[in-house]
Amino acid sequence: MARHTTFSQKVAVGFGASLVLTIAIGAVSVVALRGVVDSKDDVIETFTDQLLQVERLNLAVERKVTAGRTFLLTRDEQDVVRMREAREDLLVRTERLRAAVNTQRARELLDQLARTEVAHQQAFEEVMRLRRGSAEIQQVVKAFDEGPAPLREQLASEIAALTALLDADLLAARQASTTAASRAIGTVIGLGIAAVLVAAVLAFLLTRTLGRQIGTAVGQVQTSSAELEAVASQQAAGAKEEATAMNEITTTINELLVTSRQISDSSKRVAQIAADTANAAQSGDITVEQAGASIGAIRDQVDLIVGHMLELGEKSQQIGAIVDIVSELAEQTNILSINAAIEATGAGESGRRFAVVADEIRKLADRVAISTKEIRRLVDDVRSAVNTTVMATETGSKGVDAGARQFSEVASSFQRIVDMVATTTDAAREIELSTKQQTTAVEQVNVAVVDVAQATRATEASSAQTQQTASQLAGLSRYLMRLVHAGAGREG
Repeated sequence: MARHTTFSQKVAVGFGASLVLTIAIGAVSVVALRGVVDSKDDVIETFTDQLLQVERLNLAVERKVTAGRTFLLTRDEQDVVRMREAREDLLVRTERLRAAVNTQRARELLDQLARTEVAHQQAFEEVMRLRRGSAEIQQVVKAFDEGPAPLREQLASEIAALTALLDADLLAARQASTTAASRAIGTVIGLGIAAVLVAAVLAFLLTRTLGRQIGTAVGQVQTSSAELEAVASQQAAGAKEEATAMNEITTTINELLVTSRQISDSSKRVAQIAADTANAAQSGDITVEQAGASIGAIRDQVDLIVGHMLELGEKSQQIGAIVDIVSELAEQTNILSINAAIEATGAGESGRRFAVVADEIRKLADRVAISTKEIRRLVDDVRSAVNTTVMATETGSKGVDAGARQFSEVASSFQRIVDMVATTTDAAREIELSTKQQTTAVEQVNVAVVDVAQATRATEASSAQTQQTASQLAGLSRYLMRLVHAGAGREG
């Protein structure tokens, strides 16, 4: 049996080929660009560092010459130290630069520069020796102009020649990097053109093959979609009639469910009211019992108050008797003080101080007499208030007894009310339970009818969707057929 290749397999083959070409182009591009970038970085880093070292070498020469000239002017040994430090830096940088350069010409220039620097140092040492001695300044200047000065010019020219050589090497390396970048760009462009050509060939082959297979499949889809559309139309008509009947049944069940729920809610409210009434009656009974207990406690308190009032009356009588005794003592003290004053007057000069004491005793007796009168008045007021309170409490005790009898009758009435409300509550609960059972049964019927109606509507919707899908499928097959025929016409 011949093996047929599916659409997805063919598309996968084309996509895989394109992907391989894309990866290959990307890999080549990455390698080429990385080589160009590395070459550029190497050129920039290497020659920039070499030129920087040459510039620092030139600066070291300038520091050395400057320190030497300063010594010739001032004969300060510190300048000699600075000159030697600059020369050591110069020698170190020369060695670094010799290790960094990679051309024979550059190494030769560095060797020549080192030899010139040694000759320059020796000439400078000779001039410095003359300056330390007793030579005249004109002789020192002449020796400087004939020895170190020409050698300094030679150092400058050799440094300039080395700089020019490194600039030329940098330009050559830059040109080589540019050439490598151009080759990489050409390679990437060539691969891109090749990939476009291969993709165009694959697209042509896939289009031709898929067009033929789609044409065959579209013919089969047209036949199947016509049959499916006819079956879906019949199924949709039957489902629509069934949905209409189920809607009428659902409406009737909903009305019955609303009525049963209203009855259930009414019975629930009746049961709740009865329960609230029972609770209120029980609370009233408890309140009446508490009020009866409170009245008994009030009666006990009234009896206790009467006893305390009587005891208070007795105490006030005792206080009155004591006040009478104190009043008599005050009167006797007053009489004694008067007699003492008379006796003190008869005693003459020696009895004056005793007269003063007798006078003070008399004043104290007067105040005691006044206080006892005030206390007697207060005791009389207390007796009057006690009598009034005793009479009032007796009247209140009688009222409390009458109220206790009335509360006993009210408590009996509340007990009868509680019994009757309990009976009403039981009846209301039985009604509520019955209505709940009825509502539950109606709801179960309603759920079943709703499920059937939903299934019917789902069937109707599914039939309509199937019919619509069949129509769309037929239209799509016609459109694909036109596309296939159009492609076949272009190929022909």
